[in-house]
Amino acid sequence: MINFNLNGKEVSVDAPDDTPLLWVLRDDLRLTGTKFGCGIAQCGACTVELNGMTRRSCVTPLSMVEGSYVTTIEGVDGPEAKAVQAAWEAIDVPQCGWCQSGQVMSATALLREIPNPTDEDIDNAMAGNICRCATYVRIREAIKNAAKELEG
Repeated sequence: MINFNLNGKEVSVDAPDDTPLLWVLRDDLRLTGTKFGCGIAQCGACTVELNGMTRRSCVTPLSMVEGSYVTTIEGVDGPEAKAVQAAWEAIDVPQCGWCQSGQVMSATALLREIPNPTDEDIDNAMAGNICRCATYVRIREAIKNAAKELEG
């Protein structure tokens, strides 16, 4: 039995230790906002926060989350998350939407670490998040708008 805090609530999961966290989130805990994209930690669709750091849940074994704090797109909160989500909506970032939960998780983590990111900061933070619809220009604009919102 693996115990951890998920989006502010204690949970216990009975699954093999090597089960990817992504499958536990989606199949066992029915939180389907975190998406499967590649299964090899290259696309970012499965991004969650593990103890405050972004992590690809498709390659994170369940054993690694014992006693940890996990935040998914369903539980991400705070001023940065709200600003990012509002900017995403205002600029109409998503097209298909598949990558958006991972994009939002990464952008939120970026703004928590660097409140006023440069283009280079944004590129570095978002480099592991692939958008098959190529909305990168709107993603960058949304992050910049969220940063401005947080300043004022």
